[in-house]
Amino acid sequence: TLTYSSAVFTAFPARFESLASAQHRKIDRLLDLAGVGEGTRLLEIGTGWGELALRAAARGARVTTLTLSAEQAALARERIAAAGLADRVDVQLRDYRDAEGRYDAVISVEMIEAVGAEYWPAYFTALRRALAPGGRIALQAITMGHRQMLHTAATHTFISKYVFPGGLIPSREAIAAHSAAAGLRTAADDGFGEHYAETLRLWRERFTARRGAVTGLGFDPVFQRMWEFYLAYSEAGFRSRYLDVRQLLLTEGTPR
Repeated sequence: TLTYSSAVFTAFPARFESLASAQHRKIDRLLDLAGVGEGTRLLEIGTGWGELALRAAARGARVTTLTLSAEQAALARERIAAAGLADRVDVQLRDYRDAEGRYDAVISVEMIEAVGAEYWPAYFTALRRALAPGGRIALQAITMGHRQMLHTAATHTFISKYVFPGGLIPSREAIAAHSAAAGLRTAADDGFGEHYAETLRLWRERFTARRGAVTGLGFDPVFQRMWEFYLAYSEAGFRSRYLDVRQLLLTEGTPR
C-alpha cells in the first residue's frame, strides 16, 4: 500500500502477507473515528503516497489532501486517477499552514513527529481552523513519556541526526496542552504500540530479504546498515514501551 505508518493487526506474530490488510484496517479505524462517509468533506494533512485519500474517496468522501513532496503528489494523483477517483480527490502541493476551507473531518497520520516542537502551536491552530462546526479530527501519532520527550529535545540523537532532523516525538501531555490551547478537546485516545513493533519487524525483514533489489536502486552498504539499524532501533522502542502509537479524536471545545 506504500503506507509508512503503523498498521493494526488481528493476530501476533503478524505475517508479511497480512500487512496490506492491516494497513487498510488502520486507515479504516481513522476514517471511522473521524466519521468519514458519503459526502464528507475531508482534509488530510500529509498525503503520503495517497492510500488514505483513495480509501476515503472510495467511501464517497470529497477529499483535499496536502503534501510538500512533488514526488508524492505526482504518484498519489496517478494512483487516484487509476482508481477512477480523480473527481473526488484534490491533491495539493501546499503547506498545512496554508490550508484553505472548512471541513467535516480532518485526518493527519504520523505527521506531528516531523513538524518540530516549535511549530506544534501552528499545527494545532491549522487543524482547528480547518474544522467546520461539529467536525472531527482524527490523529495518529507516535508518543513518548513527557520526561523522555524533554530529555530528547535537549540532546542530539541518532534519529535527529540521520532520519528526522528538526523533528520530535511528542508526549500525550504535549498533545493535550497544544490541542487545548487551540480550542480542541481529546474525545478519544487509543494506544497500540505492540502493532508498531510488528509493523517495523515486517518492514525490516522484507528490507533485509531484498538487499539485491535495494542495491539495484543505488543504496550502498553504509545506507543499508543504517536503515536496518533504524528499523530495529525503532522496533525496540515500541517493544520496550518507551514509545507508543495512538489514534486520537479531537473535537471543538475545552477539556472537561
